[in-house]
Amino acid sequence: MNTTTRKTKETDIEVRLDIYGSGKTNINSGIGFFDHMLMSLAVHAGWDLELSVKGDLYIDGHHSVEDIGIVLGQTFCNCLSVKEGLRRYGSFSVPMDEALATAHVDISGRPYLVFSADFRSDKIGEFDTQLILEFFRAFVMNALITLHLDVEYGENDHHKAEALFKAFAHSIRIAAEKTGDRLLSTKGTL
Repeated sequence: MNTTTRKTKETDIEVRLDIYGSGKTNINSGIGFFDHMLMSLAVHAGWDLELSVKGDLYIDGHHSVEDIGIVLGQTFCNCLSVKEGLRRYGSFSVPMDEALATAHVDISGRPYLVFSADFRSDKIGEFDTQLILEFFRAFVMNALITLHLDVEYGENDHHKAEALFKAFAHSIRIAAEKTGDRLLSTKGTL
């Protein structure tokens, strides 16, 4: 288990992560729907994830969600300090009822996010839908991965968001799989 903590005037976060775990979770961000998305991510990626957050939710969820993305991304990066043997690439599509989302990952050492998802509502429960982009941007920049996320279609925002998190989970699990001992790079480094 890798542990990362981050304390600012806005949030106090501790993340414990094993990316080769069994999907055990203990998550408390203070934002119910976001906890559901993080649990879906951990379970489908096979991560053991413990997350505790004290955030300034009296303002809104932005600081907590973005900072969780930062800390979770840093912890993920620390889990993969050795890149030799990684599959490196992963792609996955998840249908969730009427919605379909796809994710494509490259554990490249070069952070880049392409995000294509439209939501009909401003909120899912008490969670601001615009924070989905903020979470993934923060994660990508700190995990040092390239990620393309797309909601191809869908009607229900809950289904679209959950399909995105699950597609990401499966694609990152595939990309982080150990397949040997060579570094998959023509440059000789990631």
